[in-house]
Amino acid sequence: MKQTLITLVENKPGVLNRISSLFRRRNFNIESLVVGHSETDGVSRMTIVANEPDASKRGNIYFSLLKLVNVIAVKDVSSLPCVAREFILIKLNTSPEQLNEVNSVVKKYSARIVDMGNETVIIEATEEEHIINELIDNLMPFEITEIMRTGKIAMRRGRTHKVSSDKINAAPDDIEWRPEQISAYQN
Repeated sequence: MKQTLITLVENKPGVLNRISSLFRRRNFNIESLVVGHSETDGVSRMTIVANEPDASKRGNIYFSLLKLVNVIAVKDVSSLPCVAREFILIKLNTSPEQLNEVNSVVKKYSARIVDMGNETVIIEATEEEHIINELIDNLMPFEITEIMRTGKIAMRRGRTHKVSSDKINAAPDDIEWRPEQISAYQN
């Protein structure tokens, strides 16, 4: 089962290295990892997807992340209602005669052509993983030359539960996060 974790971390050097090292040391595979700024200065939001079938190991990933320095909060949203999307850019080698066919496939998947050259077309799409996979399959006959694909980004539906601290904008040496003490993994 894929495990989707939304993690809030301090926006500091070395945080990504700590998280990837944790996965490496415990022999877990990160299927996708997307990091970006959050709504709070000094805090980044990560969406981490791991493919771990064993529930106890998924709990181990969760608790291990909570213990890391610079990790503010972790939420396992694998089985919670979320909006999840991926972004993709696809470059095709196309002739002018194929453009109408390519355009009909692109429109079918709510994608769009963002660049048209003499011999190439670049398409962008933002959608759920399975729809992105279908788009790729339907564009295969047109000679795909490059693909750039993000991992999953996710946001839980419903009300936002704020994680606040007076230390978010503190001096770098003054920050010491104490994640809440959770004793059970429920997923």
